[in-house]
Formats: sequence, C-alpha cells, structure tokens
Amino acid sequence: MFDDTLSLLLSGPDDTARRAQQLARRLSPGDVILLSGDVGAGKTHFARALITELLDYPEDIPSPTFTLVQTYEGASGAIWHADLYRLTSTHEIEELGLIDAFHDAICLVEWPDRLGPLAPAGALRVSLSPGAHEDSRALTAEWSGSGWAAKLTVWRT
Repeated sequence: MFDDTLSLLLSGPDDTARRAQQLARRLSPGDVILLSGDVGAGKTHFARALITELLDYPEDIPSPTFTLVQTYEGASGAIWHADLYRLTSTHEIEELGLIDAFHDAICLVEWPDRLGPLAPAGALRVSLSPGAHEDSRALTAEWSGSGWAAKLTVWRT
C-alpha cells in the first residue's frame, strides 16, 4: 500500500516541534498530512509547531477538537487543521469542505480514520506513539510516490 516508511525516535516535545518545523518548510498547497495516535500522543503539538512555522506572524493555534476545523493563512496559502475525533459519518466531513481543501490547501488531519474512503491516496501518514523514555515519541511516516520522499530527506539527516 505504501512505497516507503520512515521511523524516528523523538527525544521530547522540542524534538517533535523541530521535526514538524523542518517538514513545514517543504510543504506546498495540496499537501495532506494525516496524524494518527492515541489521545496525548502529540498530534496537536506536532500540528501547532508545523502551522506556526508556516504563518507570517505569530498566532494562537487552538486545538480544533470542538470547532472541527481551524483555518489559517500562511505565506504559501491556506492551511487547514482538522480534528475529526467527534465525527461519526463521512457526510459530516464533506459538509466541512475538507475534501476540497485537500486540493488547494496544506491540510493536517487528526483522527484520519474517520475519513474512511475519503482519505487522499497521496497523503503523508504520520503516526505518533509514546517512546521508551519519558516524553519521547516514536514517529512513523508512510507514503506513496516520490513527492514525500524528497520532502522527508530533511528527516533522514
């Protein structure tokens, strides 16, 4: 299903944020990142760091748990941050306009399992889980196609 996989051990929140910022600098409209992991795994922390790196000026980045979607305007265009945890139907996702945003915005989606068949095939799938040491995280990235491989060279160094 995936062409490639990359696994990293992140030493703590600062390392998680640094990796998100590195990736942010390589993103462009149409890039979709699907963030998986249990509650407290670091999905929102990763998303906040990535979004902050894309903004022209500092802005509060709240979790979209209750609003479902937060949008921002970055230097390269629109940024969508969605948290689908509370959704129960793909019809609700379509009503949010998220499917259209996949084509022309940078999108970060927490709880992407709720997308079901609507998940874009070309998305980068990032899974976060607790690491062996306190505050550490295991990050696994999976993707298809060469576009993500080029963008993720920054994580291979």
